[in-house]
Amino acid sequence: MKKQNADGIVIIKKYANRRLYNTETSSYITLDHLATMTREGRDFKVVDAKTDDDITHNVLTQIIMEEESRGQTMLPVSFLRQLIAMYGDSMQSMVPGYLEASMDSFRRNQEQFKSAVEGAFAHSPFAEIAKRNLQMFEAAAQAFQPPVGGVAAPSPTTAGSKDDEIAALKAEMARLQDKVAKLG
Repeated sequence: MKKQNADGIVIIKKYANRRLYNTETSSYITLDHLATMTREGRDFKVVDAKTDDDITHNVLTQIIMEEESRGQTMLPVSFLRQLIAMYGDSMQSMVPGYLEASMDSFRRNQEQFKSAVEGAFAHSPFAEIAKRNLQMFEAAAQAFQPPVGGVAAPSPTTAGSKDDEIAALKAEMARLQDKVAKLG
């Protein structure tokens, strides 16, 4: 029995024993599953199984707390202090909209930067360098995103292979410099 509301939002029920039940898959899930659903862009609503109250905000806050406690801190202490200070302030009602707009803008800028870098160097001798730089940028951006499933993913490169990767990058750079010299 798959259950979504009319908007395609998956309904998650939270029981008194703190267990989460995904009505779409008819299975119990964890906060890590909800974090993964969020990263995948799946929309869900968490409701108290007894009262049917919407507790999505509380559960999302709990996921952030779990991520932060695992050492994947993304929220600087100064930001947290400023956020706490805003509670009860006359500007409190404006903060959620401002934070949401800021995050939307950040994501748009990230996509525009990626598109600009890809387009700027297309069909030029620097295309390969731009591609590698973009990959490094994406790897750096990934470092600021919590790992899928809440478990730190093993690094794709080991210490030995990092040296190999650096040597390969140097060789590629030399090859591209030779191409540029021949063009000039």
